[in-house]
Amino acid sequence: MSGLVLGVLVGVIVLAVIAVIIAGVRATRGPDQEDPLTVRLAEAARRGDVIKSIEQIEMQQPFTERVLLPILQRIGQISTTFTPQKVLQDTTRKLEMAGNPGRIDAATFLASRFFIAAVFGGLLLLISIFSPNRWPLGQTILVVLAFTLLGFFFPQLWLQSRINARQGDIRRALPDALDLLTICVEAGLGLEAAMSKVCEKWENQLSLALLRAIREIQLGKARRDAMRDMADRVGLSEMTSFVAAIIQSEVLGVSLAKILRIQSEQLRVRRRQRAEEKAREAPVKMILPLAFLIFPSILIILLTPAGIQITRAFSNIGQ
Repeated sequence: MSGLVLGVLVGVIVLAVIAVIIAGVRATRGPDQEDPLTVRLAEAARRGDVIKSIEQIEMQQPFTERVLLPILQRIGQISTTFTPQKVLQDTTRKLEMAGNPGRIDAATFLASRFFIAAVFGGLLLLISIFSPNRWPLGQTILVVLAFTLLGFFFPQLWLQSRINARQGDIRRALPDALDLLTICVEAGLGLEAAMSKVCEKWENQLSLALLRAIREIQLGKARRDAMRDMADRVGLSEMTSFVAAIIQSEVLGVSLAKILRIQSEQLRVRRRQRAEEKAREAPVKMILPLAFLIFPSILIILLTPAGIQITRAFSNIGQ
């Protein structure tokens, strides 16, 4: 009976953790995707369905969108009054650098860290209480504390992984995008039109960043300010250098096509240097797997037959 209760409890824990993670990060939706309520209204209008009330559309949303996410947002609004402004600004900047996954604000993200930590620690505490073999008090405190810290730092680690993935995607796409920008500018297009061509050609993080900068310029923002903000949102030295070169060419009146071609060549040199650096790091990174995984297996395969023969020889001598 206790085993059944423990199994049910573990299943509830897994489902709760999955729901909390989905609600906290909402990683499946991109930053530029439409609101799901608007999408469902449009689909209903195309099908000709009669919509009696807005509540029917809202009830079609997932449980995480209707319940868990509003809870996190409410907790975030309350915790904003106790959070230093610098922490909120740094979190907002990191969310922008990650592409603002899930379209969550800094307060909601910080609230999700405490919420997930409480869930991890509380559920492990329940497991220790209802376990058929009662855990010692010291072991219970250590495990609960470890999983609480894991739950607290998990959203931060996830956000940093999204930042690294987005920056890597932009770094790989930037040289080819600069080539296309150079061709478009040399053909007579302006910078905004050339950036629009890049956005039409590819669908990646770089095209999304350029598209946002184009929209800001169309809304009346100065081009240099929009480009600087784009570089800040990306957080790459290559993008910062590219934006600085464009602003310098605009101020000094230098040919933009020439600047773009020079930037493209420099980025390709940097990409080749990074590839060479990773190639030189590969033998060093292979030492640990070779020493602890591959070499012991080879020794077991080679020495086991000899060990068996030696054992048999000694057993025959003893007889």
